[in-house]
Amino acid sequence: MPAVISQKAVDRRRYWVGEIQKLSGNFGDDSTRLEEELAKEVAEQGPGCLLDHLRLCGDIPEEYGHDSSEEKQYSKYTDAIISETFKFLGFRSLVLKERADAADVEVFAKGYSLVADAKAFRLSRTAKNQKDFKVQAMDGWKRGKPYAMVVCPIYQLPTKSSQIYEQASTRNVCIFTYSHLAVLVSLRDQWNANDMEALLLSVFKSVATMNPSKDAASYWSILNRTIYDRATAVEEYWRREKVAAAEAIHIAKSQALGYLAREREKIMRLGHEEALLELIRVHKIDSRIDVINSVTSNRILDLK
Repeated sequence: MPAVISQKAVDRRRYWVGEIQKLSGNFGDDSTRLEEELAKEVAEQGPGCLLDHLRLCGDIPEEYGHDSSEEKQYSKYTDAIISETFKFLGFRSLVLKERADAADVEVFAKGYSLVADAKAFRLSRTAKNQKDFKVQAMDGWKRGKPYAMVVCPIYQLPTKSSQIYEQASTRNVCIFTYSHLAVLVSLRDQWNANDMEALLLSVFKSVATMNPSKDAASYWSILNRTIYDRATAVEEYWRREKVAAAEAIHIAKSQALGYLAREREKIMRLGHEEALLELIRVHKIDSRIDVINSVTSNRILDLK
């Protein structure tokens, strides 16, 4: 089977990682420019461009400093991606300018509305706890809207037991993935906006009617089946996104490991051996490499 993620998609990813590094120093202006450029790109290049972004946006580039302007801008980039995705599916959507105690994206259908938030993590990030996914926070950020959605990179989600799934079903917050959104983008070619609104509504209702449980398999089986049973075309798109998810891990690991290798080489060329070894320890390069190498594909899309 030919690769799902093309070299063009990888090049697009590199371009956007670089663009986010070209900051003017004004967060608001940079965010607006980023959103406008992304919207223009999607309008000109179509759903294939949107799929490229969805498949590769889940990991924060290792070259961005922790809590840096680039990292914060990258968060706005992922919010802009899901906002553009909802627009493509037939919804009205906007990225909010608020930063604290509010969801980042508002989405409007004819019969309902929702808030959404996009999550991204570094591959070198070690333990993630339930607070990283903001499920409880999203419930409080609905601000009168009936539904909320947290969109996550599929390979960073717990696959066995986690409080986030119990919180999701208890608080009526849908945990979704970029891979699931990619399936819907592909399906949009055959379905109209009303169909997409009805499908997402059924997804939200399936979460609301789940028995509260920490069991990941139970959560994903119900949610996946809700989508999978809607149309025969879903099967083809589902298989494709399973392949794309595995490819995305390989691409993300290659880019992250390449950057860390270059950083290690730079350090090793500085001079004094003890200082070099200490610099490696301070930058935690070896431990970050171990974490990245441990990332593997999961079987969430197999559960239905």
